[in-house]
Amino acid sequence: MDTQVLQHVPTLGGLYAQALACQAGALVRRSEPGSQLPNVAYEVYGVQVGVEHLTAYQHLVGERADDVLPAGYVHVVGFPVAVAVMARPDFPLPLLGLVHIANQVEYSRPLRVGTPLRVRAWAQNLAAHNRGTQVELVLEVGTQGDHADWVAWRGVSTYLARGLRMPGLPEAEAAARVEDDHPIPTAHWELTPSTGREYAKISGDINPIHTSALGAKAFGFPRAIAHGMYTASRALAEVGPGRGQAFRWPVDFAAPVLLPGRVNVAITRQQRARGTNGPHVFTYRGWGSKLNFTGRVDPI
Repeated sequence: MDTQVLQHVPTLGGLYAQALACQAGALVRRSEPGSQLPNVAYEVYGVQVGVEHLTAYQHLVGERADDVLPAGYVHVVGFPVAVAVMARPDFPLPLLGLVHIANQVEYSRPLRVGTPLRVRAWAQNLAAHNRGTQVELVLEVGTQGDHADWVAWRGVSTYLARGLRMPGLPEAEAAARVEDDHPIPTAHWELTPSTGREYAKISGDINPIHTSALGAKAFGFPRAIAHGMYTASRALAEVGPGRGQAFRWPVDFAAPVLLPGRVNVAITRQQRARGTNGPHVFTYRGWGSKLNFTGRVDPI
């Protein structure tokens, strides 16, 4: 894979404008069989976190004040580099309208404010999905330097292009049935029409499916939907410090959270296997009229 070093983290507004400008060309490319992902990884060195920005994020999702970067915030820091890959003219899926359907994070050691960060991103595993075509964006964030164990946080985000079926990909397996029984809620979220815009202001993710009812309708949603990482990060904040400082954090987004909307959330603490020490394992789920997301926080 070709590695290209960027001089700075790109601005998401410029990337979305670039993606919009490439839309017509992308439609032509997607009609061709055998479309491939760009064989490139983007890297940025010396990324600094602003204390005011971190504080605004912590306040928005309910994380406590701390100099350790929350796992969801690390995603925010590196996300523009992943978007830069998706905004390339040779990326085979349309960036605007992509829906986040799953996320896998491993946070192996804490990253702190004031530490220069290294960020790396690439795309992999273009595949058929029973509702369209999916792709994975891999994001790695860690400390400055070229040592082999520089990665402290690794996230794999799966995105879906709804209704877009690309030729040449194997058929997707049927979706597994999701259990509809819910535990007793431990929290209730009342999300307003501005929730998507508030998270977009912090994260820079101005995808119109999150920020505008009209924009969401253009991509087949009845109204704007909450960012997947907003709901996942808020649930992680609900878990609290019991998660420890090193953990795996998978989440699946079963159905979009429509805005405005009410979400019931249940956090369940589970004992670790007999004879082991350390923090508990936590599972969580959020639902309204249907299941919206499920997740797990598994200390390493």
